[in-house]
Amino acid sequence: MAKYRNQKPNPRIFDLFIEEKNFILVIFLGFILAGASTYYGWAIAMWIGFVFAAYAAVANDSIQTIGTFIESNSDKKWWQLWLFIGTIFLITVTYSWVVYDGDVTYQRLLKPDGTSPYPHPSQFSFFQIIAPLVLLILTRLRMPVSTTFLLLSVFSASSSGITSVVFKSWTGYIYAFVLSFLIWILSYKLIKKYFKSREFNKTWTVVQWLVSGSLWSVWIMQDAANISVFLPRQLEFYQFAIFSLTIFIGLGMLFYFRGDKIQQIVSEKARISDVRAATLVDFSYVILLIYKLFISTTPMSTTWIFLGIIGGREIAISLARKNRGVKHKKKAIFLTVRDFAYAMIGLVISIALAAGANAGIREEILNYFSF
Repeated sequence: MAKYRNQKPNPRIFDLFIEEKNFILVIFLGFILAGASTYYGWAIAMWIGFVFAAYAAVANDSIQTIGTFIESNSDKKWWQLWLFIGTIFLITVTYSWVVYDGDVTYQRLLKPDGTSPYPHPSQFSFFQIIAPLVLLILTRLRMPVSTTFLLLSVFSASSSGITSVVFKSWTGYIYAFVLSFLIWILSYKLIKKYFKSREFNKTWTVVQWLVSGSLWSVWIMQDAANISVFLPRQLEFYQFAIFSLTIFIGLGMLFYFRGDKIQQIVSEKARISDVRAATLVDFSYVILLIYKLFISTTPMSTTWIFLGIIGGREIAISLARKNRGVKHKKKAIFLTVRDFAYAMIGLVISIALAAGANAGIREEILNYFSF
């Protein structure tokens, strides 16, 4: 017993708690607020859920569209990047709000006939409000989980609303992985030859900003649904003003902190800080998003597309580098498998939350596993 009494607490665990004490406090208060809001009126729960979702979605998805942009523009002032990305956001959502009569999701949540596979609830459940908080926790752990799965699943009218998103996202991951792998494996020698020098023509910066801006705009067309799912499917002007300004300010915080912890998912990848490499990654990403955008209005996890592009690139580069040993190839495979595993964890958690929030989905899942 004396042996255990003399043992000191693990300093790493203690330091981690001190480092994250503010975040832990915010999450703790968030859970209390989520529980209280479900008892104090529909409108309060709606806006609290929206604020949680706005911060969680933007913070988590920064690794996809803004991550490479932040990494390759570390020499620029944060507010310059913010105004560029923020202005594109305002233009994109305003266009949808005007053209689709108050719908900011480009009909991801509202079909042309007025029906929705993700109906706006007449009363919010505790599981719906805490879904963004769960996303924040996973984001803090640097897990690139799917915002679409986590936030939309708890509003799905039936399990088909989840399976359609899963199918579209998984096929998107495969397309992205194969396309990215082919681009980098076939053009590696050429890229190595012309990208070898750290110096590059300033035109690349202009091209990258154009590509990143296009990618960001298309991403909003896909993922605005994840944030606005808490709000009515057709927004009044004051609701639209709150929606757009909240996210605009949130983007400012994101750029001020340079992507925060989730940014490491991008930073650890091979030479992604090079503007030219970042441009190629974003270009292949935006092409796939545009392709998937026009296939159907079914929401899709852009996280899975991003992970496919990054994973295909890492594997291709590790195979093309003949002078590198087995260690580097193992590292590339490890990073790709790890990111995929984290995304799968997010999927499992989303289904669990959906089952908790929706009795119909719970019944369908139980019937599926019953023998």
